Amino acid sequence: MPRLVLLTEGFTGRSFELKAERSTVGRLEDNNFQIPAPSVSSHHCELILQGNEVVVKDLDSTNGTFINGEQVTEAKLPVGQSVRFGSIEARLEASAPTGASGKKVLDKTAVLPQGVKLNDLEQGTQKIKTFDGNSPFKKKSNKTTWIFIAIGAVIVIAIAVTLLMVFTGDN
Repeated sequence: MPRLVLLTEGFTGRSFELKAERSTVGRLEDNNFQIPAPSVSSHHCELILQGNEVVVKDLDSTNGTFINGEQVTEAKLPVGQSVRFGSIEARLEASAPTGASGKKVLDKTAVLPQGVKLNDLEQGTQKIKTFDGNSPFKKKSNKTTWIFIAIGAVIVIAIAVTLLMVFTGDN
C-alpha cells in the first residue's frame, strides 16, 4: 500500500496509508487524512488509488495543490515525488516498512498540533513581569483629589447657606 509522508516541520513523520480507493485530505476532522494547518483548506484534495497509481484531485482549495512545484487540478502522483497542500509538503512512498517477520513495524504515535499556539503569536515581543514604577499609565496625583474634595465642600456649604437663608429668612 502506498503512503503519504508529511515533510513540513511540525508535521514531520506523520503518514497516511492509502487503503481506500478514495481518501480526502483537509483541515477538518471529517477528512480521512486531517492536516490541522491554516494553509490547508477544509476539504483540500482527494487521493484516488488506481491500481498502483495515485491520482491527486484538488477540491477547489484556496491555496492550491502542487506536484513537484506545479499547481494541479488533477494529476498522477508518482512514487517518490512530492505533493504540497497549501504550505504543507508531503512525499508519496511505495509502502510502509515491514519487519523481518513480514509484519508492519508500528510507527510512534505523534501528537498533532491543534490550531495556532500562543507562543507563535508572541514571537518578537517581550513580556513585562513587573512595572517597578515604570507604568505606562500615569498615577492620579493627590493634588487633583484634594481639589475635587475642596470644590465639593464649597458647593455643599453654599447649598446649606442658601437653604438656611430660605427657611430662616424674613417673612
